[in-house]
Amino acid sequence: MADTASRTVIRTQGRKASAAFGGRQSGTRHPLVATAMVLPLAALLVVVFGGWEAVVTQASSVGVMLGR
Repeated sequence: MADTASRTVIRTQGRKASAAFGGRQSGTRHPLVATAMVLPLAALLVVVFGGWEAVVTQASSVGVMLGR
């Protein structure tokens, strides 16, 4: 707990070094960029674990519970 000041200094120096090499200091990704990063992994998980069938099964179960 007493060593937090030195960690803050190290983090600040890292940010300055990152900015010097053209990296962004702070901010968020555009939603389309984030989506493009996640979709390949999501597709892989659906194929590997049979996710589509699980989604259909859950949706039909909810539909039955709601009486549709």
